[in-house]
Amino acid sequence: MAGPSTRTSSLEDIASCSRSRVSVAPLEAENYFLKQELDNATTRLSNLSLRFSFEYIKNNDAHVLMYTGIPTSALYLILYETMEKFSLKYYSKWQVKLLPNIDQMLMTLMKLRLNLPHEDLAMRFNCSTSTVTTIVMTWIYALHEVLFNQLMSKIPSRKCNQACLSSAFANFRNCRIVLDCTEIYSVKPSNMEKQRLTYSSYKHRNTWKVLVGVAPNGVITYVSKAYPGSTSDKKIVEHSRVLEEMCCGDLILVDKGFLIKDLLPQGVHLNIPPFLTTPQFTEAQVYETRQIAKARIHVERAIRRIKCYNILQIIPQHYMSQISVIFQLCAALTNFQYPLIKEVEEYYA
Repeated sequence: MAGPSTRTSSLEDIASCSRSRVSVAPLEAENYFLKQELDNATTRLSNLSLRFSFEYIKNNDAHVLMYTGIPTSALYLILYETMEKFSLKYYSKWQVKLLPNIDQMLMTLMKLRLNLPHEDLAMRFNCSTSTVTTIVMTWIYALHEVLFNQLMSKIPSRKCNQACLSSAFANFRNCRIVLDCTEIYSVKPSNMEKQRLTYSSYKHRNTWKVLVGVAPNGVITYVSKAYPGSTSDKKIVEHSRVLEEMCCGDLILVDKGFLIKDLLPQGVHLNIPPFLTTPQFTEAQVYETRQIAKARIHVERAIRRIKCYNILQIIPQHYMSQISVIFQLCAALTNFQYPLIKEVEEYYA
């Protein structure tokens, strides 16, 4: 039979064990939560390693150009830093915090440049397709506001153009702008009236037509909204009101399809290739045609650059209501590329 001292010792041992368990419990709880945080961090790190990002391409300018259309990583960062000065208004009314803004802009430019399906972008950036839609729509409008509405709001003056005039415009020193229309394919509308309006007799397909203006230095300075493919060049020029920005003494270069002399403001001149009214062109007419063609080629080259944004190959159905914004944005982004005309490259160095 145990004596009093033995019982006292046992009670003390039990009490000591109880105190130990009490003191260990908070440590066990803390350990549990730390383990949870570690697991979550490991998962996030794993997701980051799988997610496409600007980090992957920033050290390779060729990759930056391929994915975004921006020639260099440095230019991409300049564009991003410019956009960071403005607050984003998200398309779906909820903010996207899953991706940093620098990668949201990358996703949007990849959509414009490569026209990747939303499912593809969702896999690359490890997010949902609804998140892709929200990001792309948000950034399309944000980029358009800054690069087009703000930076391309005015057509440069004739005097500004003369500061960096190329030799192709030696005979057209007063040229303010070179205009041309281009068409982009559209999915066939289900509505019969829209089918009729967008059907282009020139392309024999449903299209949208846009008026593009280029300065003598090759910079894109004007882009109209998109018009149904059946709209005439003259009607687009009239409706776009681009001529209202011209001043007395300005010269406009156009192709033969632009029969707009009766629309010109007073003092504004139009230079158009001569029409064949005799069995053959005179020597002077041939020379004039060649000189105009030599100058006009730059607007055609600019349009080809714009169309390197694959989203313009055929506008997806779910972007039809944004067609004007998308084309104008692609044109504005094209101005980030190296100058079309080598002679004026020094002015952009």
